[in-house]
Amino acid sequence: MDDLAATNGTSTAHGTDGTEGGSASSAETRGSRAQPKTDKSEQTRALILETAMRLFQERGYEKTTMRAIATEAGVSVGNAYYYFSAKEFLIQGFYDRMTYDHAADARSRMAGTRDFAERLEIALTSWLDTAAPYHEFAAQFFRTAADPSSSLSPFSNESHPARATAVELFREVLQGSELAPKLDAELVELLPDVLWLHLMVVVLYWVFDRTEDTERTREFVRRSTPMAARVINLSRYRVFRPIVRDAKGLIQDFILPTIGKTAVK
Repeated sequence: MDDLAATNGTSTAHGTDGTEGGSASSAETRGSRAQPKTDKSEQTRALILETAMRLFQERGYEKTTMRAIATEAGVSVGNAYYYFSAKEFLIQGFYDRMTYDHAADARSRMAGTRDFAERLEIALTSWLDTAAPYHEFAAQFFRTAADPSSSLSPFSNESHPARATAVELFREVLQGSELAPKLDAELVELLPDVLWLHLMVVVLYWVFDRTEDTERTREFVRRSTPMAARVINLSRYRVFRPIVRDAKGLIQDFILPTIGKTAVK
């Protein structure tokens, strides 16, 4: 093997100061995987992943083999399998990198905005913009990721690091808004997971959207976000507290238990 070890980090461009994207603060994402290192091992892993993403776009997911990826990246097939034990696990690497890039982009866009509905729409639109280059082959790998028993499902234990990064972003969406101090503390704790589930609905719609620049998905985000914000805002009022308690019970008993919480070692 050319390298001694592979890390579980995501891959991003490095700034001239050695930090990801040139910003040390953007790398401090609670719950995320270890961030990229500048050693040969991480560079090789990033090269394989970037090559795979390019070939998936050019040839399609099904027609791209691990051998083709290794050849194009200039590494041995054995080395490619060392970092990604099967082609499907490149999807996990894709999740990791895109989730990290999305979180960094959304934080930058939300800076200075306090309105909750605006912050939520910014976060969702940022995901659409970050994912846009991969839309053409998204449906191909979605078949694998959509299998609830697959380790590549967004709900699986193995997907916990990427999911935790996304949930933490939605925690910041809420806590950085003017709405958070007005809500029930227990609801504030649950909402980031629920907002991540809202993103999953957007992702599902996006995968099958064939309109130019996925305009229907963008319109769905524009129209659904204010409605979601109004519903959450109404939870502040006493008359709605019984409904809020029922909703919290449903979330705790039926939704959160279906989401893997622990990363498999």
